[in-house]
Amino acid sequence: MPMPQYVKTAIDGAVGRITLNRPERYNALNRAMIREIVEAMEQFDRDETIGAIVLSGAGKSFSAGADIDEMLEATPITMELLDPFADWDRISRVKKPLLAAVHGYVLGGGFELALACDLIYATDTTRFGFPEVNLGVMPGAGGTQRLTKRIGRTRALEWLWTGEQMTADQAERFGLVNRLVEADQLEATVLTVAHRIAAQPKMSVRLIKDAVDKAGDLSIQDGMEHERRNFYLLFATDDQTEGMQAFLEKRQPIFKGN
Repeated sequence: MPMPQYVKTAIDGAVGRITLNRPERYNALNRAMIREIVEAMEQFDRDETIGAIVLSGAGKSFSAGADIDEMLEATPITMELLDPFADWDRISRVKKPLLAAVHGYVLGGGFELALACDLIYATDTTRFGFPEVNLGVMPGAGGTQRLTKRIGRTRALEWLWTGEQMTADQAERFGLVNRLVEADQLEATVLTVAHRIAAQPKMSVRLIKDAVDKAGDLSIQDGMEHERRNFYLLFATDDQTEGMQAFLEKRQPIFKGN
């Protein structure tokens, strides 16, 4: 695999780190950059030593959106042939927890990328938004769908129709972010959470994510049946035996990820 041009990757214990690294363009997302992000996610997803993945941005912003230069000459035919959102679809197939540490501008495609993650942590000065309507287009990588599922139809429509930016306080109030933290504490806070998750039994974490993802698409009864199947499946793991045995013996469990 060639060296990434637009992202940096690192391993911090059991946490895989992906940093958007195009700070001179406020981490504007072009197709090559998205492909590098997704490939890094998938590589960490395959790595049995990694238990969680953290996504962040270098420079003054997480990402100010898509690289408009790539779309100036686009037509419906070129869009269909290029299928620019195919790589985005791969993010939803990542089974390990994805945590986004966002700051500065989180706009357009950058907002879609953050919403594709499982957890979002932001600074109190972060600004969110979908300005696509101001360019005569609309979100195309899941923005309308994920925003609506998170904050409801009427709120989503207002932000999508006006193209206005949302403050960090509003994002927290609407439940879009898990926590607001001081800028100098963002990285440490997210890594602490990521390490905590990575230390949990991996199959439990994976099947919890699977069940929660299904909750948005299934009826309550079908969702509960899916949850129950996942619950039963965990009784085939060594970590379930260890966890319950440790509880009875009043000691800390030693999970091995199987």
